[in-house]
Amino acid sequence: MDITTAISGTSARITPRGEIDHDTLPSLRAAADALPARVTDVTWNLRHTPFMDVAGLHLFFSPAALDGADRRTTVTGLRQQPLRLLLLAADVHPDTFDFTRLLLAAG
Repeated sequence: MDITTAISGTSARITPRGEIDHDTLPSLRAAADALPARVTDVTWNLRHTPFMDVAGLHLFFSPAALDGADRRTTVTGLRQQPLRLLLLAADVHPDTFDFTRLLLAAG
């Protein structure tokens, strides 16, 4: 897993290259945790992420991600399989996996 982070003012873009799974989750969380306190908007660019398992759900919807620093999280570049996983999770548990909150600021 290669992770690139770009910070511009109060925004950050994290771009992982590779699959998001149990083994890569700690590195991805560390990248988010390492962001400066001034960052209020985080965009995860998943253009180079062909596969994501339940670890991706933990990354984007865990209590730490929701209750940590006041940061708005968005996701861009969703490929077919990660998108299907997020849509399935939202369909099965819409109150837990509010997929739309990841897309609101993605314009």
